[in-house]
Formats: sequence, structure tokens, C-alpha cells
Amino acid sequence: MTATGTGTFGLSSEARNLHWLLKNLVEEVPGLISVAVVSSDGLLLLSSDPEQRRARPEPRPQGPRGSSADLATIVSGIASLTHGAARLMDGGNVKQTVVAMEQGSVFVMAISDGSLLGVHATPDCDMSVVAYHMALFVGRAGHVLTPELRSELRQSMEAAQ
Repeated sequence: MTATGTGTFGLSSEARNLHWLLKNLVEEVPGLISVAVVSSDGLLLLSSDPEQRRARPEPRPQGPRGSSADLATIVSGIASLTHGAARLMDGGNVKQTVVAMEQGSVFVMAISDGSLLGVHATPDCDMSVVAYHMALFVGRAGHVLTPELRSELRQSMEAAQ
């Protein structure tokens, strides 16, 4: 699997494992348009565009402007807004946010280290299946996203550009 133009060659086993987890999420969940793992400060750490890997007779839906960086910005903004709302309402930590639109949905789920998992999905996706698989990813990825690994993933994304 590739992550925004860069392969997993030369990455640590932890970074390769995250790429593998993301690949499994993409392959197991129908209706995903794009997926992004975003750091707590809004930087894209890992992304995938599953629809690019499948031959489709009709034009595929585009992610936000077709860019993983745009999805990262949207995910970060949604998380900031919901975090502020939860703080004002004494609601505790935000665990998941879903924005359902006519032409698709955006899901944002917190990862234990403050990073975020964001998914842009088609309007006909099964929201409960998407949320379930996101929770599995977060449970598996949360304990390995150390500051060192986040730095490695950022450097890998920057080298790909």
C-alpha cells in the first residue's frame, strides 16, 4: 500500500503496521472515499484513497477537492469545533463526530494520543459498519502512535510531496 505517494520501504515496523491497519480499513469497509490520520496539531500523518485503487465504470466520487490535505484540514476543524462545544457544555472528551450530508458523510474519531482518524464516505455507506471499523482501527493504532512515530510519519508525508 502507498500513503500519498510514498511507499512503506524504509519505515519502522510500527509505521508499516499503521499503513497495514489503514489498508485493512480501506479494503474491509465499503463506501469509503478517503481516510486520513491527523496529528493533534492538524498535520496529515497517514492517508489513503481506496477508490483510486479500484476500477470503476462510472466517475468516482472525489474527496474534498480530491486532496488528503483538505480532508485533514476538515477533520482538524471539526474536531476543534466539537472539542470547544463539549468544553462549553461540560460534556467531557469528544469520542466521535459524524456529519451526515446529502452527498456523503464525514466521521471523526479521537485516537488516544490526541490524533484523529477521519473518514469521508459515500451517502449510501452503512454508518454503523464505518464507525465499528474506525473504532477497531483506533483501538489498534492508539497505543503505537508515540511522538517518535508521529514524527516519522510526518517526515514520510513531507518527503512524498
